[in-house]
Amino acid sequence: MKFVDEATIEVQGGKGGNGAASFRREKFIPKGGPDGGDGGRGGSVFAIADRNVNTLIDYRYARLHKGRNGEHGRGSDQYGAAGEDIVLRFPVGTTIYDADTGELLFDLDHHDQQVTLAQGGQGGLGNLHFKSSINRAPRQYTNGTEGEQRKLRLELKVLADVGLLGLPNAGKSTFISQVSNARPRIADYPFTTLHPNLGVVRSSAAHSFVIADLPGLISGASEGAGLGHLFLRHLSRTRLLLHIVDVSNLDPEVDVVEKAVEEIETIVEELRLYNPDLYKKPRWLALNKIDMLEDPSAFKAVLCERLNWTGPVFEMSALTGQGTQALVLKIQSWLDQQQAEEQRLLDEAHADFEPDDPRFKPNRQNIDQSE
Repeated sequence: MKFVDEATIEVQGGKGGNGAASFRREKFIPKGGPDGGDGGRGGSVFAIADRNVNTLIDYRYARLHKGRNGEHGRGSDQYGAAGEDIVLRFPVGTTIYDADTGELLFDLDHHDQQVTLAQGGQGGLGNLHFKSSINRAPRQYTNGTEGEQRKLRLELKVLADVGLLGLPNAGKSTFISQVSNARPRIADYPFTTLHPNLGVVRSSAAHSFVIADLPGLISGASEGAGLGHLFLRHLSRTRLLLHIVDVSNLDPEVDVVEKAVEEIETIVEELRLYNPDLYKKPRWLALNKIDMLEDPSAFKAVLCERLNWTGPVFEMSALTGQGTQALVLKIQSWLDQQQAEEQRLLDEAHADFEPDDPRFKPNRQNIDQSE
């Protein structure tokens, strides 16, 4: 199925039913009084995050989603039935914006999260609500209100632990097919991935992480050139950026170190221009096609010196699998450490709000004295 990560839809809550103006008219019961029931509320439109949904393609064709109208009230104290709600299922990772203002409304970042997109209108009141000692035959009633109406822009940002950086044909697709269950399209000519591919990397029987192969980056991507704007959007949710660099060179007149430095600096500059937070994310270098170099260690040393690089750097060949398993294990170890640290901070935060903590209990004596 084609990956679709953006769509625009309209949602509208159903109109509330009108209240009824009716009087009880039965044989032998004179002056029965008002008995008009209320109108039913209109149906609302809800969104729910579903891990079993992968794309937004259904919403490219179904643009309008409207809750049913509520029924009108009737005589004999009969209230109108509420309109049926609509539940729209979106992939986990969908962000929902107001299409007119650009305001972020909701971020569906976990399974089964539910939000209200458009509230249904309220039902009107029947005339039985208006009776009083001085108005025993009220003919007043109210109409139901219109439901909320919104135009929404949907964006899907891939949820992955590791995002692959690299120019087109750097070997990202080959790498993800080597270490995971993903099978992206791979070509032996300059070619870029057209849509994100997610793969589950199983480093051991009990440990795994999700890796994303995303559209290749080119100069000007931060301004929308190529597919770069889509690529950079998805990277915002990853924990680690794995920068894959093609270190092969079939042109003897080109310095392979200078070529690699230029490619790395191009991508780093695009990250910086697009989003400073993305630029600051942890980033590792993975030198791909290392089997095509005569002296990989010397190349690595010179490259790191030219870049003034002090972060992690790995040598590998995505095609043959050389060095890929060692890289996978390092990534898994780093992710485990990050998760442990996040859990520790969460536990500390919860410890500050223990229900038995006397700091958060009211002092009954002080309250009594103040009274």
